[in-house]
Amino acid sequence: MAQILKDFKTFLLRGNVVDLAVAVVIGTVFAALVAAFVSGILTPIIAMIFGEPSFAALDFEINDAEFKYGLVLDAAFTFITTAAAIYFFVVAPMNVLIARARREPPADPTTKKCPECISEIPIQARRCAFCTSELAG
Repeated sequence: MAQILKDFKTFLLRGNVVDLAVAVVIGTVFAALVAAFVSGILTPIIAMIFGEPSFAALDFEINDAEFKYGLVLDAAFTFITTAAAIYFFVVAPMNVLIARARREPPADPTTKKCPECISEIPIQARRCAFCTSELAG
């Protein structure tokens, strides 16, 4: 029994289990943040421009079966506004930051290219070590 508890403790304290738990908690909080942003800011702005963006009352009946297609439209509207909020406020700024971080490092000022073979050679070189051509200056 003690070995099983020891193995269970080892399993729980492994990095990937803890990382997964942290990711789930942060994902849940982030989802709540995005939902609050969409319902508290984006939806009122859209309602101010276009009128109430709720389609929940839309339905029709066939043989006493009620089809509430307005609920589907509401879910689609929520999905689109949430996806737009995530893209424009999270994904696009992160892409810009990643692109800035991936810029090529500045050229090494201690080397230059040989005009004959395009190899990198020291700035002070008078002859290319690769093609042995003489260099001016």
